[in-house]
Amino acid sequence: MDHQLRSRIAHSDHPIAAPLSDRNVQRLLDRALRGRAGRVLDLGCGEAAWLLRALAAYPELQAVGVDLDEAALTLGRERAEALGVARRLGLHHQDAKEFKAHQPFDVVLTVGATHAFGGLLPTLTAARESLAPGGLVLIGDCFWEREPDAAALAGLGVPNADDHADLTGTVRLVTEQGWVPVLGHISTPEEWDDYEWAWAGSLAEWALDHPEHPDSAETATVAAEHRLGWLGGYRGTLGFLTLLLRRAD
Repeated sequence: MDHQLRSRIAHSDHPIAAPLSDRNVQRLLDRALRGRAGRVLDLGCGEAAWLLRALAAYPELQAVGVDLDEAALTLGRERAEALGVARRLGLHHQDAKEFKAHQPFDVVLTVGATHAFGGLLPTLTAARESLAPGGLVLIGDCFWEREPDAAALAGLGVPNADDHADLTGTVRLVTEQGWVPVLGHISTPEEWDDYEWAWAGSLAEWALDHPEHPDSAETATVAAEHRLGWLGGYRGTLGFLTLLLRRAD
């Protein structure tokens, strides 16, 4: 199955593609947009779930999203029409690394999308290029809650622990680049469990509902392997940190 289609199915019951509850998504958005409801950009927006929530809550807000998944953007546009916010939303089918803002944005979001830029620091560099002076970046990325063992690495399908630092190391990387955290949220075990059960469960249910589809058996296998890799591997080891940042300079 195409990777983008698989991701859309996996997130069908958890449209925020990160281990964050609805309450904490809204809390982070409210803090980021407080007094700044002008222009917001989401780099790697997927189906624009963050932007749709922001537009629904802030009637003066203008939003732009960028993603490579054209079908996800189409879903975002359809939902924007249904919510009555489509006129305030621009969605671009483009590699987020190549996006160039014609005007700066008051808030730049990139939660769970640092892989698109090659890591946390390159993502922050890209976000800064689109950020207005005094603006805020809301970024979410993984970190190690504890040193990963072989089972955790196998569950994630990575050869070593180099992709992430621990919590202190992650914050230090950010601050050493001149960013100041003004708010942070560490995803709870409950948020992680909700996210992982939804991810694997949505794929498993799709496979059950489409037994004649040529990708059904493969999708069921992916769901089962992912579930076991999480439960028997990285559960409690991989964390997720969302930071609201301003520049120190």
